Amino acid sequence: MIQVKNAKKWIQNGARRVEILRGISLDIPSGQFLAILGASGSGKSTLLGLLAGLDTPSEGEIWLDGVPIHNLAESELAAVRGRTIGFVFQSYQLIQTLTALENVLLPYELNVEGSGLKQARRLLDEVGLGERMDHYPVQLSGGEQQRVALARAFVAAPPIVMADEPTGNLDSVNGKLVLDLLLEQNRKAGITLVLVTHDAEIASRADRKIVLKDGLVVEDTLVQSEKNSG
Repeated sequence: MIQVKNAKKWIQNGARRVEILRGISLDIPSGQFLAILGASGSGKSTLLGLLAGLDTPSEGEIWLDGVPIHNLAESELAAVRGRTIGFVFQSYQLIQTLTALENVLLPYELNVEGSGLKQARRLLDEVGLGERMDHYPVQLSGGEQQRVALARAFVAAPPIVMADEPTGNLDSVNGKLVLDLLLEQNRKAGITLVLVTHDAEIASRADRKIVLKDGLVVEDTLVQSEKNSG
């Protein structure tokens, strides 16, 4: 589903080049839950941004569902992102002037023909917000906002969902709920899930974890997850 071939990312600062990713190669099969770990500054979020097509590598290749996204024009890249990826941010990234339902519907309206209303309502019910569809983000708790963001990520039925520290701003109860919801969609719909985290407990529930250090993969482990043992 995702292929990374010797991806590098650097920033040129005058005569000095700052290396962020120093050559990463990965194959992520369809349906796998991959957790990306590493200390702050290791390159986790940069790698996720490259995988999601939010940024382009300085060198190397990235393929999403058979499409080489490393050399696409922005308009083509946006179309591939819209069809292929749902994204969950640590800071929710909801539009404050839209209701929960309208926020969830947005990716569908931008990328899919027809009405996504039934799908959006169903997803909000599934994340426990069936009674709060008409509420605005300011009327929702952090945990509720992140659940709206989850529903939004899944509404267009993307084959890949990526999440950058999706429980980082939540307490342990809401964090567990959000992770359980992500895993449920991963299992039920066979979605490929790529999640950046610093939490070893979250990583222990993944199928596979990789650890980054100084822009390189220093560990790549298949995990005996609940999914496989259950």
